[in-house]
Formats: sequence, C-alpha cells, structure tokens
Amino acid sequence: MFVVQGVRLDPVTRRAWCGDVEVVLSRKEFDLLHALIARAGELVTREELMRTVWDTTFWTSSKTIDVHLGWLRRKLGDDSRAPHLITTVRGKGLRFELAPPVRAEERVPS
Repeated sequence: MFVVQGVRLDPVTRRAWCGDVEVVLSRKEFDLLHALIARAGELVTREELMRTVWDTTFWTSSKTIDVHLGWLRRKLGDDSRAPHLITTVRGKGLRFELAPPVRAEERVPS
C-alpha cells in the first residue's frame, strides 16, 4: 500500500482512494499513478512511463501521457494549473510530490 499526501493506492487490489473517497481509475490511469506514487519524490521520465505503463520503447504519441495525466489529475482533484500532487518538470518528466510544493506567492518574505 502506498500513501502519499492523502492518496492511497493498493497495487494488490488495484484500488485507489483520495482521502476516504475511492477513486475509480481506468487500467492505464491506475498504472500511471502506480508508476509515479511508487517513486514519490523522484523524477520519472516520460521514456520510463512509456516503457512501464504502455509497454513500449518508442514514442507512439507525446500526447498519450498528457491525456491520461489530465484524466488522473481531474479524478484526484489536482489542478493542472497549480498541481500539488503530480508536477511536471518541463523537458524532464513527472514527479508525485511528497508534500505540496511551496509556491512563490505563499512564501513568507524574509
């Protein structure tokens, strides 16, 4: 069982919860979430995701990950404009955050 930021994922039963609410995920959404939350805090490249989630070593479409990520974020309540669960590191990959990122507008001035 993985538990990060209130998101729970059970790879054995293939079930996921956001808080106390079960989130119904498609097979690929579940696999994408599993690939990210299993390495929470680490950067996972798009190449790794294509290989582990879609079982392919080539880019069938760069939009494949983006589309599934959009659906997954929506189901988890993660705003794509200001994500707190899954962040995109441009040109590098994705990361399931261990804690919500601190945004510039939230920082206390020194």
